[in-house]
Amino acid sequence: MNPETLLLLGLGAVAIVVAARWFGTRTGLPAAALLTVLGILYALLPGPNVALDPHVVLTFVLPPLLYSAALDSSLLAIRANLRIVIGLSVLLVFATALLVGAGFALFVAGATFAAGVAVGAAVAPPDPVAALAVGRKVGLPPRLITIIQGEGLLNDATALTLLNVAVAAAVGGHFSEAKAGALFLLVAAGGAAVGVAVAFAVRLLRPLARDPLPANAISLATPFIAYLAGERLHVSGVLAVVVAGLIVGHDTPRSGTGASRLQTTAVWRLVDFLLEGFVFLLIGQQLPAVIRGLKRYDTSTIVIAVGISIGVALLLRPVWLALTQAAHLLLRREDEGLNAREIAVLSWAGTRGVISLAAVFTLPLTTASGAPFPDRDLLLFCTFTVVLVTLVGQGLTFAPLVRALGLRANEVDEALLRNEARIASVHAALDRLEELEQDEPADTAAVESLRTRMQERLRRYEHRLDMLQSAESDEVPVSERYEAALRIRRLAIEAQREELLRWRDAGTLPDEGLRRLERELDHEERVLPERPE
Repeated sequence: MNPETLLLLGLGAVAIVVAARWFGTRTGLPAAALLTVLGILYALLPGPNVALDPHVVLTFVLPPLLYSAALDSSLLAIRANLRIVIGLSVLLVFATALLVGAGFALFVAGATFAAGVAVGAAVAPPDPVAALAVGRKVGLPPRLITIIQGEGLLNDATALTLLNVAVAAAVGGHFSEAKAGALFLLVAAGGAAVGVAVAFAVRLLRPLARDPLPANAISLATPFIAYLAGERLHVSGVLAVVVAGLIVGHDTPRSGTGASRLQTTAVWRLVDFLLEGFVFLLIGQQLPAVIRGLKRYDTSTIVIAVGISIGVALLLRPVWLALTQAAHLLLRREDEGLNAREIAVLSWAGTRGVISLAAVFTLPLTTASGAPFPDRDLLLFCTFTVVLVTLVGQGLTFAPLVRALGLRANEVDEALLRNEARIASVHAALDRLEELEQDEPADTAAVESLRTRMQERLRRYEHRLDMLQSAESDEVPVSERYEAALRIRRLAIEAQREELLRWRDAGTLPDEGLRRLERELDHEERVLPERPE
């Protein structure tokens, strides 16, 4: 494929990703499902197509997506829900792979247990991107968001390790559950250690992170360094990326400057938006390559294999969640369990994605004897079908399910907590001003001016707190006076921006001066609460 064609494909993909985001925002449909369907439609048309290179995905796509998700996660919240997260991201992945392997060995003609475990490992790890996008939009409780995030961060390492063991057995050996478990513990511990080391190295580079440009360069390089270091040491590069991201994200509020944090966040949002969009388009475009190798299989064999893969992927998850909740009640654990509505939502949040396809595409073409890898084309089709059914089926129905169950965060409680934190921070600032006056000479006028502004802010926060405490519903009360003040501030900022543009257009103000002054207005506008257009 020549560079011009590749560039045209890239620009076309960007246009489709932007259009899907726009359409999804206005219709409520998940962009991930829309892009997957569009990718399938494009694959059926004549013209150039993009083949999935699993090594490119695992090396260049997976690390930044995982790292960005880890930065956006909460280390403390994941630790608080570690029992559920480990159960879903480790134990459920093992159970899914082994059950699919047993199903293939028993019911699929000519299939081996190792080959079944390979496809089971590929379809076991959910990709939470679609579920999280919908969950945040419909207001899922923070605890469920944390569980879905934590599972998505950790399950890839489990699945890829188990896949390697299954492939080794299918190529030239015997599958051993004990070997799989021991290898997983080894590579997981090593990956976590590499992640801690990389996070510590980033902490040592903290003085450079005060400048936004070096901070962005370090942040973008970190997931690739962690992944390559893990892979070179033959441990889990995926887990190294996740652990590094969780620790760096936990440390970020203490490091760098406000400008570097704002810019780094904006950069990662753009990276996520483009990579996720390309990934879902790429999933759909693999349909011709997956179907091409099915001609030598009987229809009954294909139906049975696909039925086992989809059945285990969809049914084992709710059964697992229900059984672990029953065990939680019997053992009377101190940590909070899951109710029936939460189990239903988590059961339907198991959408699979590009990691499953990338994993199964890494299956070798031949075994150690030179014979074709057993049922490779069938395994590819089973994995693609599971990804398609979960991504489109569950993706399109996840939001209606959450709304029907009435499971959403208590917005008033969350707003109360944020407002109490704001009040505490203002009190800390006022206390610091008093200390400043007592400990060293200070500009009295400057201190009094700042104290007046902080006290006015404190009065606004206390008034907001009174409104929240007296709220009679779970929705945040709206103050007409506050909304009017927001509208007036936006109108004033817009008037300032228009006047600066008139100065620039008249040749009075140079473009450099305009950009600097407009940046000040942009920061002022950025702190205003977002409202629907």
